[in-house]
Amino acid sequence: MASTLDQQALAAASAQHPKLQHITYTYGTAGFRTEADLLDSVMFRVGLLAVLRSKNLKGKAIGVMVTASHNPEKDNGVKLVDPMGEMLHGSWEPYATQLANAQTDDLLLAALDSIVKATGTDLSQPAHVVYGHDTRPSCKPLVRALVDGLSSATFGSEAPKVELVNAGLVTTPQLHYLVRCLNTADSPDPYGEPTIDGYYRKLAAAYTELSASRASGHKPSPFGLRGRELLPAITVDCANGVGAPKLKEFVKVIGTDYLPVIVVRDNTTTAGQLNLNCGADFVKTQQRAPLGVKPIAWQRYASFDGDADRIVYYYADADGVFHLLDGDKIATLAAGFIMDLVKDAGLDDKVKVGVVQTAYANGASTKYLTEVLGVPVTCVPTGVKHLHHAAESYDIGVYFEANGHGTVLFSPSTLAGIRSSLDSATSSPAADESQLAARTNLRALTELINQTVGDALSDMLLVETVLLHRQWTPAQWDRAYTDYPNRLVKVLVNDRHAFETTDAERKLVKPEGLQAKIDALCKEVDGGRSFVRPSGTEDCVRVYAEATTRQAADDLVNKAAYLVFDEAGGKGTRPASGFF
Repeated sequence: MASTLDQQALAAASAQHPKLQHITYTYGTAGFRTEADLLDSVMFRVGLLAVLRSKNLKGKAIGVMVTASHNPEKDNGVKLVDPMGEMLHGSWEPYATQLANAQTDDLLLAALDSIVKATGTDLSQPAHVVYGHDTRPSCKPLVRALVDGLSSATFGSEAPKVELVNAGLVTTPQLHYLVRCLNTADSPDPYGEPTIDGYYRKLAAAYTELSASRASGHKPSPFGLRGRELLPAITVDCANGVGAPKLKEFVKVIGTDYLPVIVVRDNTTTAGQLNLNCGADFVKTQQRAPLGVKPIAWQRYASFDGDADRIVYYYADADGVFHLLDGDKIATLAAGFIMDLVKDAGLDDKVKVGVVQTAYANGASTKYLTEVLGVPVTCVPTGVKHLHHAAESYDIGVYFEANGHGTVLFSPSTLAGIRSSLDSATSSPAADESQLAARTNLRALTELINQTVGDALSDMLLVETVLLHRQWTPAQWDRAYTDYPNRLVKVLVNDRHAFETTDAERKLVKPEGLQAKIDALCKEVDGGRSFVRPSGTEDCVRVYAEATTRQAADDLVNKAAYLVFDEAGGKGTRPASGFF
């Protein structure tokens, strides 16, 4: 290794971003995430780690996103993105935590040196980092701290200068897209043009193709009046976040003829509005429309979260009753449509479709997938990295968390097979028309879906595609199966790390004895199911319950939540009644 740590320069730079002594940081499912004014040193050190990670991978581009997604505006966070647009490899998460918690500049230097040695990183390698941020007011100073870290990570005068790409204001999935594009640009299978305009054009071209060749009775048919009458404008709540300006930019590219949209909750300039009484997390947990939005009966509504990587749909019936179409509903919609396309394309003997869920998945959705659609289902712990990895085991893996975060992965061999089958069908004069249409639509789907990470905009286009092809209203979509009533609440606790789970987070191991008491509560309720897991992003635990009736689910979640509060270190004042 020709280059070594420039200890004097690194120490001087680190001194400008001192570690807060009373804080312990943990790199979790969503990276680092806490109150924004606690993150200055973390941002600087993440910059150092991003450069090390890129050097370790021989100069491949690494992404850094400054965001706190659905968290309140006072919070912020940062996460790293690996070369193919996936989350930071789990083996490097402890290094992030190690750097963030080094108490002094000297200990930081020692930690850097140990990471270099442990990973066999050659500091003489080049480094390439692309970074972006969302709309939070705290992003500006935190990005400056990040850039200080990136710029300070020269690791000696002989090391190549770090190549930095400032993506600026972007959604989280757009940053993931850029990283993958940069790393595949010179490969036989480039993912796309590594610009935001390229992202828009890729999605627009795919959606336009799918819309203009809607499958009806196994025959392509133009996107015409009938489709538009059935799919009027969709109202999209952008959580007063980065999704608002980005959705508006996309609509300018594709045009309102193809995507008529009414954008609401698009205030990104007034302090305190981000995710406030709106957004995907609010709609999912509160099971009602954003504050001030009164759904028109039978019309389509959707909500993004603050960084636009989650989406949920919803509608109201003629009586004004709210109906949620969450990540489970999206997964079943997508899986059924893809299975039909695979069958119509004549590829069902070659392509295995599967769905990945977490413990939060509604039991009715799992039953529908396995018993009605005949789709294999894998259950994994909460967290995108777990779902993404499990989805890769299928030829086409559909994964969605109930909160609306998810996507569809196509294996490299499946992508090649779809292209090859389309080429052979196109060149054959005797090609079956319906089979050709299905293969064409499958190919377009692989371009429409952002396969790097959950993407609210891409997923919205996926849902709109299926509804258009099926000629379904949201109510028809909803009738595929009926969710078991459920509730999800948060309980503040003194130490969330005292809670340990097993069985894909469906059972508590610690605190000891608590799971048995929760099981006893469930046995008292018809169809009762409840579990408790520590949050990966907040200082709390989450309590989920479902049952065959709304009242039973509400009672069960309250009993389980109070049990956790009373026996496992509840924090603050115990609520007198109602939900936590």
